[in-house]
Amino acid sequence: MHLSVFVHGVRMDYAACLTAALVFVSEHRARHYLDAVNMLPGDTTGLRRLPNERLYLEP
Repeated sequence: MHLSVFVHGVRMDYAACLTAALVFVSEHRARHYLDAVNMLPGDTTGLRRLPNERLYLEP
C-alpha cells in the first residue's frame, strides 16, 4: 500500500503491506489529525518502506 503522511508541513510517502498500513493509519488517526495519513491506490515502486513496519504487524 502507498501511505502518504503529512506532518508539520512535510509530506512523506512510504510503501507498506496492507496489514501494517491499516494499523499505522488507525493508530496515527487516534493520536494525530484525522487527515494527516492517507492510503493511496497505485504503484509503490521506488517508495521507501514504512520505518519500523514490522512493529505494526505484532500484537
